[in-house]
Amino acid sequence: MRTIKNLHPATYHPIADLTTYNPLPSPRLRQIDPFIFLNHHGFQTYGPNNHGLPFGPHPHRGMETVTFILEGDIMHKDSGGHESVIRAGGVQWMTAGRGLIHAEVSSSQFKKEGGPLEILQLWLNLPARLKMTEPRYIGLQKEEITHFTLREEGTVRVQLIAGEWNGERGSFETLTPIFLSTVFLDKGAKLQKEIPQTENVFFYIVRGSVRIMGDRVPFRTLVEFNNDGDAIAVEASEDAVVILGHARPFAEPMVAQGPFVMNTQDEIRQAYMDYQMGKFGTWEE
Repeated sequence: MRTIKNLHPATYHPIADLTTYNPLPSPRLRQIDPFIFLNHHGFQTYGPNNHGLPFGPHPHRGMETVTFILEGDIMHKDSGGHESVIRAGGVQWMTAGRGLIHAEVSSSQFKKEGGPLEILQLWLNLPARLKMTEPRYIGLQKEEITHFTLREEGTVRVQLIAGEWNGERGSFETLTPIFLSTVFLDKGAKLQKEIPQTENVFFYIVRGSVRIMGDRVPFRTLVEFNNDGDAIAVEASEDAVVILGHARPFAEPMVAQGPFVMNTQDEIRQAYMDYQMGKFGTWEE
């Protein structure tokens, strides 16, 4: 079994009135290649007539975003012509590639009525050969995403986003080989998953707490594993929700600045120039 290298508690970085915690990157951890950034918004409850999510139009290049909507909703719009409202339990996958502008705000219904909100956004790097790929977006509701239940030692419910597990295939087709899932564990449930030793593990506890190699790990903690085994083993100390991913690292230079993730500083400067020259598409309200 893999052992724990470090634990990285998420730090509190509110955005306007949005409760936000950020475990990656941190002063001690730049990335878990190719997983490079995570924001955990909520849990919080909005009252009626609120402003909702504050993420108006902004650009991206050279990376992908995966957005997990646990509570509330998110309204997506981008310069590629995609629009959707994804509700609780749904997931969005956006490939910025060569560049696009997008906005992620709350629906008019949520802003009017309020309610619980908990949303996480994970950024994935793209390899150099795909940095300038064509942008794309897919948003799936909860009922459209592959899910199944494991009952070997307690109940474990899996929402399979990408990759394969137990003969099931994830709902999103990806540009690079990657496994990504949301896992719901009942108290006392045990989970063991084989993961090639050559791949990096992304393991973030959203709710509850778990035990790994006998150590209790609380929620809002990113677990950094050593690459010293070909499986991980987890036991839920209480009802828990985790994001579990793994992928082979790209092992390439990475320069991340603002909304752009490239391989060199020159490419970052070019991204800003291209955006200012309107090469990311036009934005219409």
